[in-house]
Amino acid sequence: MTAPFDPAHQQASTVCLPPGDWATVLDCLCDHFKAIERGQWLDRFARGKVLDAHGQAIAPDLPYRRGMRLHYFREVPNERPIPVQERILHADEHLVVADKPHFLPVTPSGEYVEQTLLRRLIKRLDNPHLVPLHRIDRHTAGLVLFSANPQTRSAYQQLFPQRRIDKHYQAIAPALTQLAFPLVHKSRLVHGEPFFRMQETAGAVNSETVARVLEKNGDLWRYGLSPITGKTHQLRVHMAALGAAICNDPFYPQLLDTPQDDYHNPLKLLAHSLSFEDPLSGAPRLFQSELSLDW
Repeated sequence: MTAPFDPAHQQASTVCLPPGDWATVLDCLCDHFKAIERGQWLDRFARGKVLDAHGQAIAPDLPYRRGMRLHYFREVPNERPIPVQERILHADEHLVVADKPHFLPVTPSGEYVEQTLLRRLIKRLDNPHLVPLHRIDRHTAGLVLFSANPQTRSAYQQLFPQRRIDKHYQAIAPALTQLAFPLVHKSRLVHGEPFFRMQETAGAVNSETVARVLEKNGDLWRYGLSPITGKTHQLRVHMAALGAAICNDPFYPQLLDTPQDDYHNPLKLLAHSLSFEDPLSGAPRLFQSELSLDW
């Protein structure tokens, strides 16, 4: 028996055709996705990159039908290579652990599709079922866990919302000589402007970070950061709020005009270690990054 098509496993996007009077599926897609040229859609159809709800390739002259569910594979023409290399630290039947370098996105988004940690690992391991169990920022380096088996995925996914996994980061930032460590910083984080930046605001607390000092080097300190919650950009916003924005942060405290990535000056933030009790075996698991932050 053939397994049903799962667009998430195949890294496909899904669209339900909107109301309209188009003659064909191709006409609808061209009008709905105005930024994608007709020739690009025709090329996708020719290569079997547009599928019906059952995962079967369709022809561009297929008659349009309102509400039809289609799957298509996002592509970025002339996608710019990202000259960094990930490392696989662990791989078994259920779990893959990778060290993500700075600047490499975890999953496809925006201008990045093939140049992402997920797509690279799928190709290297020949496993289309890989799914990230959590995310770290494109600018952040360090550990990312992936589920390798749909049958056991939910057991590992529950580690994060149930807070049964300890996450520890390292960051290099200006010295905070006026504060006593370790300290706990709590605040309410909401989306700001532009949309990809976060900001602290009044209201019920929804983010918490424990900060420690690991090493001192003149005006810069190496901090150990343990996020109790997992809000977007939490560590970056919290350090900026304390008065010690993480070195080379292009977003906080101010958004910098940096049109191109500076590979010689990455954000000094590293997802250093992850520890948890394995939900399948009950054994303790500890993974540590092989990357490091230079002063």
